[in-house]
Amino acid sequence: MTESHQQRRLTTILAADVFGYSRLMAENEEYTLRTLKAYRGIIDRLISRHEGRIFNTAGDSVLAQFDSAVEAVRCAVAIQEELRV
Repeated sequence: MTESHQQRRLTTILAADVFGYSRLMAENEEYTLRTLKAYRGIIDRLISRHEGRIFNTAGDSVLAQFDSAVEAVRCAVAIQEELRV
């Protein structure tokens, strides 16, 4: 009988979205979209800097994959710090 070797890979997923996005869109769609575009530039840069890879986006959400849980947490903290207003 041949032994099958299954390769396993650990990964960490970072999921982020905008708090109150629907409300913000209802209040001022143009401003919200402009702000979201600026924030996405920051988020994308930080994910890349922390060796992550964006694998899905939809509206205000971003899903990113990291090989390191530590880097995923560091990235999440950096995003929160940089976007804090």
